[in-house]
Parts: sequence; structure tokens; C-alpha cells
Amino acid sequence: MPEKPTHDLVELAAEAYVYGYPLVFDLSMVEACLHKGFGALAAAPFNAFAHSESLADAEAHFVSVNNDTLYSIAQLDLSGGPVRLHVPDTDGAYYVLQFVDTWTNNFAYVGRRATGTRAADWLVVPPGWAGAVPDGVRGVIDAPTSVVTVVGRNACDGPDDVARVRALQKQLTLTHLERGEHHTGLPAPDAGVPAELRFFEQLRVWMADFPPSAADQAYQDRFQPLGLLEEGPSPYVPAGAALVRALTEGLALGKERVEAASRAEAGGGADSGWSANPHLFDYNLDHFGVGTIDSPEWKIADRQASYLARAVAARTGLWGNHGYEAVYAQTFHDADGAQLSGAHRYELRFEEPPPVDAFWSVTMYETPDYYLVANPAGRFSVGDRTPGIVYAGDGSLTLHISRERPADPVAAANWLPAPEGDFRPMCRLYMPQRAVLDGKYEIPVIRRIGEAGRG
Repeated sequence: MPEKPTHDLVELAAEAYVYGYPLVFDLSMVEACLHKGFGALAAAPFNAFAHSESLADAEAHFVSVNNDTLYSIAQLDLSGGPVRLHVPDTDGAYYVLQFVDTWTNNFAYVGRRATGTRAADWLVVPPGWAGAVPDGVRGVIDAPTSVVTVVGRNACDGPDDVARVRALQKQLTLTHLERGEHHTGLPAPDAGVPAELRFFEQLRVWMADFPPSAADQAYQDRFQPLGLLEEGPSPYVPAGAALVRALTEGLALGKERVEAASRAEAGGGADSGWSANPHLFDYNLDHFGVGTIDSPEWKIADRQASYLARAVAARTGLWGNHGYEAVYAQTFHDADGAQLSGAHRYELRFEEPPPVDAFWSVTMYETPDYYLVANPAGRFSVGDRTPGIVYAGDGSLTLHISRERPADPVAAANWLPAPEGDFRPMCRLYMPQRAVLDGKYEIPVIRRIGEAGRG
């Protein structure tokens, strides 16, 4: 009879899953960007940008994709030395380049909020680099890991603004500073490891190549009994039955914990209101570079608790920004607590504009996939940059949410098309002001005003 794993070993494997999920998921997405592409973005090699060429629409089958910006994403490999980044002058227009290490820590920002909108060169350097900074460089961005994801977002005010943003994208450049040898791919896990243990093999290999902060390394020493700290040939090819069962049962338990916490995060807030968590990405406790805010307000006090928070953030919003850059709020229910549905008509009335220093929008998504909603108007979001929206004489703005275009011209100008079935809108607040971050500002509830197809 096979040896039964101890409860302690199963629990340890569950902890390892929660701890390591962000690294494995992140690098799996990095590999996808290198070889397959990301959403509508084509594949691109290390140290090259891939750009979206148009705003996302109903054909963009990517979860909760925004309709506000054009993406520019690059995977940096710094193993052969620093990379010089050039950003163009956007003439005051909003943009952000977010720097994410392999453990999903947001460790630097370049853009309107963080560094302004003038043209500049930045030097992104690998861990431990101590070379000379060339002339003409505005600043140094110290990367915690040798592979880094750069997520760029340029505000785009609709199809007529795409040409302006595309011109800016072409001016984003990455140049090797030294003639070092750069990777062409990520370290490969042992292909002989059984499929059910592949997660732990990926974690073992990538953890060794991309070590975390010293404090996190001290924590991950606990995973020695699982074989995660072993170097050389994989311990999972010849693994005994007890270890295999501990790892597989622990993986299932860890996944259950991440899913449960993710559901709780998505369902937070009152049934009739919007839920938003400006502190979803506060798990970075060690690396604060250009454009970040290094203060207790933006850190999770309990390091061990930060590991579950980090896993939830990766599961529900990989490569999302800190709350001080952008806040994302969602709701599933109307003012009476009923599920939002295309069978009804609704109003969302803003007595005054949301307090932001950049811009805001409300985007429509169907459920359960959270894709954009196809509609005859080709309108997927409404916000302060939407052409033709109509404000009332008192400065208020009422959005009309329905499956069919309203007959009233003003309501039609402020129309956010809904699907036939259930839906979940998302309100995005770019460069939110203090009232948003401290919870004093509340997004108005959505009120049901009638049935679909009735005036």
C-alpha cells in the first residue's frame, strides 16, 4: 500500500501553491507574449514592444479588457545587461509604463502621474548592476529580477484618436546598453515531470532563476521538504508516491484557497453598490523605484498575508496598477440588490464628475466571461471623453443603460449598450484623487427605471 502523505506535507504544498502561483502564472504569460501574443497584441521577442493597433471591441475576447487605452507591452531580458528605454513627449496626454517583476511586484512607473509627459530616456538595470550611467539618461530603474514586464497604456479618445497614439507607440524604443548575451527564452522545466507535478517543477526552476527579496527567500526555505529548493535534475521525475500525493492534494487545496479569496474579492461591497479595492496590489513590500509610493498606506503589514493577496491579484487582475495610478470598481446589482440584466433599463446619475486627475469611464461587460458587448452603435464604454455626451444644466450627467437605443436624443447620446442577459459594468478612475482612495467618494448606484422595449 502506498505511503500516505502527512497532513503537514499537504499543508506545506498548499502554502507553496499560494506563494508560488504569481511567479508561475506571470512567467507563463511572459512565455505566451514571446511566442503566441497577448490578447490582440502580436508575439514579440525579448526587449521589443508589441502594440495594440486599435481600441478593444467585442472581438477582443480578453477578460475585462479596457476600451480607454491602447496597450504597449514589452518583456525585458536584462541578463545581458541594462536596456535603455526612450519615451516620447505626449504633450500632456495620459500614459503610463508600469514595470512588473517576475513575482508580479509593481516596482516602478513612468508616465504622466509619476514622471510627467516630456520625452526622456531611462536606464533599466538588472539586479546588482554597478556600471556607468550614460549621458542623457534621466534616471535609473532598478529591476528586482532579470526578466521584467513593461505594461504601457496610452489614453485614446476613440477611433479618431488612434493615429495620434500609434505615432507615439512607434517612438517607444528599447536599446541594449552592452553587448551581453541575452536569453531567447525562459529556463525550461524538465519535460519528464508528470503533468500533475508540472506546477511545482515550474516553480522550482523559475524560483531558482528569479530569486525574490531576502525576506521572501527566508520564507520559502520552509519548502525544502517538497523538493522546491533542489538544484540540478528534477526531484519530481523519480518522486515517491507519498510526495506525489502530498503535492497533488496540496495543489488542489492551495488552488481552492486562491479561488475562494478571489470570489470574495469580486463580491466585496454592498449588494447594491460598487466594489473597489485600491489596495489590491499592495503586496509589494521590498522594491520601490521611480514613480512608486513607499509608505505604510500602500503596504500590507503582514508579509505572510501578502502572499495570498498577491495570488488573488494575479488571478483576478494580472499586471494591474497600484490604486494611486488607477482604481477599478465593479458592480453586479442595481439599487435594490437585483442582478443587472438586459431585460431592464437603468440610469446611472453622477451629480458631479468622479474626482480624478486624468479621466474616468464606465465600460460594459457581459457575464460570466466579462467580455465587451457587441452592439449596433459600436460603443463599449462611456466617460468624460465620450464625444457628444450631454450634461444637465446643474452639471450632472445621467448615463442610460439598456439593451436598445433610447428614443430620447439626450438619453441616446448618453447610452451605454447592454447585452440581452446579465451584465457587470466596470468604472475606471485614472489618477484618482484622495476622496476615491480614502473611500469618501462613492460611485452612484445604478437604478432600474423600466423594462426593455418599453418607453
